[in-house]
Amino acid sequence: MEISSKENTQFFSNNTNLPVDRTSFKSESSASKEKQSCCGGIKIFLGALSFVYFAKALSGSYLKSTITQIERRFDIPSSLVGVIDGSFEIGNLLIIILVSYFGAKLHRPRIIGAGCLIMSAGTFLIAMPQFFMGRYRYERFPSTINSTVSISPCLQDKSQTPLSALEKSQAKINAGCEKEAGSSMWIYVLLGNLLRGIGETPIQPLGITYIDDYAIEENAALYIGCVQTVAIIGPIFGFLLGSLCAKLYVDIGFVDLDSVTITHKDVQWVGAWWLGYLIAGVISVLASIPFWFLPKHLPKPESRKDSSTSSEQSKFITEDNKDQHKSYQQQVKIAEMAKFLPSLKNLFGNPVYILYLCASIIQFNSLIGMVTYKPKYIEQQYGQTSSKTNFVIGLINIPAVAFGIFSGGLIMKKFRISVLGAAKLSLGSSFFGYLLLLSLFAMGCENSDVAGLTVSYHGTKQMTDYEQALFSECNSGCACSKNDWDPICGENGVTYISACLAGCQASNGSGKNTVFFNCSCVGTLQSPSRSSSAVVGPCQKGNECPKMFLYFLVISVITSYTLSVGGTPGYILLLRCIKPHLKSFALGIYTLAIRVLAGIPAPVYFGVAIDTTCLKWGSKRCGGRGACRLYDASALRYVYLGLTLVLGTVSIFFSVAVLWVLRKRSSPQDETLSANGERGTCGTKSRKDNFVNSDLLIQTTYWPEKETRL
Repeated sequence: MEISSKENTQFFSNNTNLPVDRTSFKSESSASKEKQSCCGGIKIFLGALSFVYFAKALSGSYLKSTITQIERRFDIPSSLVGVIDGSFEIGNLLIIILVSYFGAKLHRPRIIGAGCLIMSAGTFLIAMPQFFMGRYRYERFPSTINSTVSISPCLQDKSQTPLSALEKSQAKINAGCEKEAGSSMWIYVLLGNLLRGIGETPIQPLGITYIDDYAIEENAALYIGCVQTVAIIGPIFGFLLGSLCAKLYVDIGFVDLDSVTITHKDVQWVGAWWLGYLIAGVISVLASIPFWFLPKHLPKPESRKDSSTSSEQSKFITEDNKDQHKSYQQQVKIAEMAKFLPSLKNLFGNPVYILYLCASIIQFNSLIGMVTYKPKYIEQQYGQTSSKTNFVIGLINIPAVAFGIFSGGLIMKKFRISVLGAAKLSLGSSFFGYLLLLSLFAMGCENSDVAGLTVSYHGTKQMTDYEQALFSECNSGCACSKNDWDPICGENGVTYISACLAGCQASNGSGKNTVFFNCSCVGTLQSPSRSSSAVVGPCQKGNECPKMFLYFLVISVITSYTLSVGGTPGYILLLRCIKPHLKSFALGIYTLAIRVLAGIPAPVYFGVAIDTTCLKWGSKRCGGRGACRLYDASALRYVYLGLTLVLGTVSIFFSVAVLWVLRKRSSPQDETLSANGERGTCGTKSRKDNFVNSDLLIQTTYWPEKETRL
């Protein structure tokens, strides 16, 4: 009777009024209908789950593409942007344990649907500040704005400026300060991303287990592979959406675009970052709809009804049998709690697992930090626009990652590589990947010539305190502020922080077509006796920079592919080196460690390090330091690539230690495959305990946020 009740848990939960013994009289036609219903239901769930994976990958990658836009819009440093980026992992960790434990007892499809709605709410919340914080104000001298008031850039005599204009400008600034004093709108972005992390939590654990419970056993691996493949497509569309939105002005639809005096090539340009979040939020809402109509249970496939593996839900006692099994359930809980500490001790007593865990944590620190600030690095190092940067990453880098992951799995299958071989492949992938990354040190651009920052007003390289060097004899008669950032490009190819600091006496035209004349500082680099002109906007990078950018793209794509090849072998190494009954626990600890020790801190300390390379900080309207306007290109290159390589090198040492332990514990027969395809294991003590079924390896070849990490 106990066996019968276990086999018919599904039946009890749906038809509690019917007797148990009626299930034994099913006809062949009803069995055929049940099989068709099962196949149809699981395929609908598969399609819905694939769309959800696409939606969450799209919104996550879109956030990466808007890092620089958010930084400029809210006038915050890179370190604070790193905190915002890491808030997703914090939200995920808040409820991961609750979802993993209680999720299997409840209606899993509806929990996934609710998670999608929470994820969409978080995405909408990120975009909300755009509608509450007013229009974007960039620094521009009044003469470059469409106005009837003609003002000399070099305010040698403040009486040149009409008093009414000064008073109105100051009144607007004071009003803005009163409004901004009690609000930090970037907090809404942080809370929205936190909410995204909470909503995303149930998708993977509940979705994958639902497929594994109700799919035909031989099809489960294929279905999960399809879901993961769709997840990699999401970041491609996410970065392409970021590229499109970065070309549109932030206040599109709210202001007259003809009055905008900056272009998308200007460092002060902010694209319509909020528009992509609205689109991503709508997609998440649409993705949630099918899950509200899917059943709590699907009919069990005939091939799995008599198998020893039961669904995760069937392991829980139904309401009808709760009383008679109450004592048994308590005994099970006590037994599980008693096994926890020995299991933890067993897991952390495995040197291969610990060493691989350390190597993965450090490597993910390297990769997460690198990917988070890659758009910023390309923009600042090679002078590219945000739109082009996102387009390149989405169309070139992400497909290279997907192809690398596929290649790694194909190599493992085709050559039937042992555990020791998987460790070698993973190590070789990391070694050659970071070796290629080392070559990027030689593929950077020199600093742009910015008077008073990277070069002096006399054409020599810059020396000490840059703020004191902003003023020179050529602009000593002008009433200029060192906090302004309204760059102009002199005809000598040098960028000046503002028309005032360039000593310009007159201007002609308005908006983007403004031309400044009689600029005393521009003439000093060519002929002290001759004054020259300048135009709005910074000068372009040197002639060699486009070529260096092309080289960077080629090496970056090859590096992304090389590092991705080792991901699958390394993950399979992890699975084969632990006992089967500890596999789920080991993967849970692994995911938790990656999120806590890499996903959260890496963007923060990478941002802090990048902030140290800033040459010119912006100033907020109410005082205080804003976002960085100009970075030292050489220092940025050494800090960004250097930190990535140092972390990667340390992870390689741990990978070497993993290989050494495996060689020490493996017999010569384990290092190669036998003629009948026998797989190597982590040790010779118990081949049976360490062996992992190939289908399970295919199903679980996944690591946290792999679709956006590389």
